[in-house]
Amino acid sequence: MNAEEYANMEQMEGAHWYYAGKRDFCRGWLLRVRPPQAGDLLLDCGAGTGRFAKEMEAHCRVMVLDDHEEALKLLRTRFQAAQILSLAGDRVPLPDGSLDYVTALDVLEHTPDDEAVVAGFHRLLKPGGVALVTVPASMALWSDWDVALHHYRRYSRAQLTKIFPEKEWELVHVNYTNVAVYPAVWLVRKWRKWFPRPEGEARSEDKLPAPSVNAILRWLFVRPAFWRMPFPFGVSLLLVARKRVTP
Repeated sequence: MNAEEYANMEQMEGAHWYYAGKRDFCRGWLLRVRPPQAGDLLLDCGAGTGRFAKEMEAHCRVMVLDDHEEALKLLRTRFQAAQILSLAGDRVPLPDGSLDYVTALDVLEHTPDDEAVVAGFHRLLKPGGVALVTVPASMALWSDWDVALHHYRRYSRAQLTKIFPEKEWELVHVNYTNVAVYPAVWLVRKWRKWFPRPEGEARSEDKLPAPSVNAILRWLFVRPAFWRMPFPFGVSLLLVARKRVTP
C-alpha cells in the first residue's frame, strides 16, 4: 500500500466500524475454534499497524510480519525487535511447524501468488494449527479503492477455498461477511465508476460515521460473521482452516 494508506489506517482503525469489527470477529473465531494458551505462538502476516496482533497478546505470544517499510516503522513502536519479522526473499524466516496460529487479515489479495502464500502457512503451522484469513469479495465491487490498495483480485468463495486444498486443510468455517451493506457498497462503487470523485476528495471508506451509525454498522458486520448459515454474497470473506494431522 501507499504510505498515505498506512497513515489513514492508523488514524481510522481504532474506532471505525469496519476495522474494529473485523478484529472483533477474527479474535472471536480464534477463541471459538481453538482458545489460545499463554505459551502458544501466533504470527500475524501483513500485520500493517499491528493493532490486531497487539490485542492478541492478551491471549498468547505474538510475532508480526510485514515487508513494507511504512508498516515496519509502525510495528517497531508497538513490539520488541525479536517479535518483528520481514520476508527473507519469499520465505518467512521461521522453522517448519513452529506456529500454533497464522492470521492474514486482508493480505492475500495483495500477493501475486496466493497459493504459494497459503503453502507457506501450511509449512509454518504445527499439525492442528489454525489459519485465519479475510479477503475482499466479489469482483463486481472492484473500484478505485482496490487500485489504491494495490489489490490483485477480489475473491469468490470457490476461489478462496481452492487455495486451501482438502488433503492439507480442514475447512472449519468459510463464509461471506459484511453482507448487510453489500447493496449500498455496490451502488456507491458503480456511481464512482460513472462519476469519479474529484481529485483530493476523501473516499467514503476513509470517513468515520456518526457514533450511532458507526455502532449499528459494527453490529451488522460482527454478529452475522459468527452465523453458520451460508450467505450468497458479501463485501468480504472469512476463512478459518486447521492444518490436518497426518498419520
